[in-house]
Amino acid sequence: MTSPTDITRDPFRLVVLDMAGTTVADGGLVEQAFSAAAQRLGVRPGSDEHARQLAYVRATMGESKISVFRHLFGDEDRAQRANTAFEEAYGELVDAGRIAPVPGAREAVERLASEGRTVVLTTGFARPTQDAILAALGWQDLVPLTLCPADAGGRGRPFPDMVLAAFLRTGAVDDVRRTAVAGDTSYDMLSGVRSGAGIVAGVLTGAHDKDRLTRHGATHVLGSVAELPDLIARAEAAGLPDLAARAGAAGLPAAAARAEA
Repeated sequence: MTSPTDITRDPFRLVVLDMAGTTVADGGLVEQAFSAAAQRLGVRPGSDEHARQLAYVRATMGESKISVFRHLFGDEDRAQRANTAFEEAYGELVDAGRIAPVPGAREAVERLASEGRTVVLTTGFARPTQDAILAALGWQDLVPLTLCPADAGGRGRPFPDMVLAAFLRTGAVDDVRRTAVAGDTSYDMLSGVRSGAGIVAGVLTGAHDKDRLTRHGATHVLGSVAELPDLIARAEAAGLPDLAARAGAAGLPAAAARAEA
């Protein structure tokens, strides 16, 4: 059993990163693809219904897209049709060259790997869209494992399933608290906290701002994922305690525990 002393000394050998908004800059393609999907189901752009649905899409960035469409359209048939239309529209935008790496993202991943860490890329998209993004960026061999909700039992964020699947499938660490999670949405933060990860870092290159990331459990907020390797190195050098566990025990957000550390 890992002791409290050991947990502050052992390295963070598993790093789980979100894609769109965190490592991948897509310039708002999610909203564009959603509008195309909604229109196919008869929701007119500019209508009150479209505005209401778009607000929900923005609020739930990071969640499995099929889950979002189930909420918006009710019955399973319409949700599946909307999801298919969304994935097709997003894929067309990807094929048109509308995505790029977040500056410094690839270099950060390569540095983390060179330090002996296992990096896993996760997404709320379906596998065909995730693969299209990886191919468009030339990232097919960048990391040893990529996960979408279907790879972790079907539940996406804010459930912790993809982080825990990365933990179980890689065997990179013996204790989930030696996992670092990074993402740009409140659901990324919730997923990381619920998994028990020791570092849950929000980044400001995507959907949500510092306040929202912090309120949903971020232990740190970074300008971008390019800053993550240095954060992990500092945390290891300082013997970072298990902030997420401390926060839960005290009934505080994880960020509050960090402020006290």
